[in-house]
Amino acid sequence: MTAEIAEQPDILSGLLEQRAAIAEVARAIARRPPRFVLLAARGSSDHAALYAKYLIEVLLGLPSGLVSASTTTLYGAEPDLRDVLLLSVSQSGGSPDLVEVTEAAGRRGARTIAVTNTPSSPLCSVAELAVDIRAGTEHAVAATKTYTATLLALYLLVDAVRGGEGREVHAIGELARRTLEGTDSGVARAVDRYRFASRVIAAARGYSYATALEASLKLAETSYLATRAYSGADLLHGPVAAIDEETAVLAVTSAGKGGAAMREVLGAVSERGADVLTIGSAAAGMPGAVRIDVPETAEEVAPILEVLPVQRIALGLALARGGDPDAPRGLRKVTKTR
Repeated sequence: MTAEIAEQPDILSGLLEQRAAIAEVARAIARRPPRFVLLAARGSSDHAALYAKYLIEVLLGLPSGLVSASTTTLYGAEPDLRDVLLLSVSQSGGSPDLVEVTEAAGRRGARTIAVTNTPSSPLCSVAELAVDIRAGTEHAVAATKTYTATLLALYLLVDAVRGGEGREVHAIGELARRTLEGTDSGVARAVDRYRFASRVIAAARGYSYATALEASLKLAETSYLATRAYSGADLLHGPVAAIDEETAVLAVTSAGKGGAAMREVLGAVSERGADVLTIGSAAAGMPGAVRIDVPETAEEVAPILEVLPVQRIALGLALARGGDPDAPRGLRKVTKTR
């Protein structure tokens, strides 16, 4: 996990060099514009799909939604998917339910695209088009480099559909390097402060909500921490009542509308005595016992950077709590669900 976290700046830079191949897929989409976009994914890829949902709705102005795979695999539902684009996001491309959903969607009229790290996977064999995230073999069970590469690939795809040339991410590899190199002390402080935590809430708004969900998953699967993720808005609609002095809150607050909307949330949890860790390019201006700042970017690409210190915190906490993040109990690299 340590080595794969460190590989990310080079992987992101390398993926940028493949933008032309992703743009070709985007042109195929633009030639037959969809009326709606569906996203199918599991695990970390589901969080990347949520990020894509924000990109699609904000940057393309298209309605989008996350697929409930079991409506196909368990209940045999057959909705009319003509003029629908289905993006199936899977690092391994090997989950049977995603393969079945993609194949079934094609039969029902959808345009299907696989976004995966495994071009030879069953998912790619049933999809009409494919985007290769080019992260290389990932050996650690916890997804790190495949997650950020998927985020970047999805951004490049959506940006190309709208006619963009990836301007907002042209230096993403160097920014990722600066993020990893510049957050050592903050990560160490967070690990030392939260190594004995028993309950963690992760929260964010907007694009960064995907990062909060990924933070929750990483802490749960590597450190066995009881962690829940909420949209900052949803947190105020009830769950905030459960927050007290025994609660650690990991808040993602990058510059932009989503980060600004977190100020009210952080005020509310701070009033209830929560121990707050803020991560993002706007962290320095937010309440928090520990603040980890990352380089500022356009808001829509911030999740690619802000998750990097989250990954390192999950790694550090796993080790500090006596665990082995490369062999979390009960997990395998490829989870095959139906």
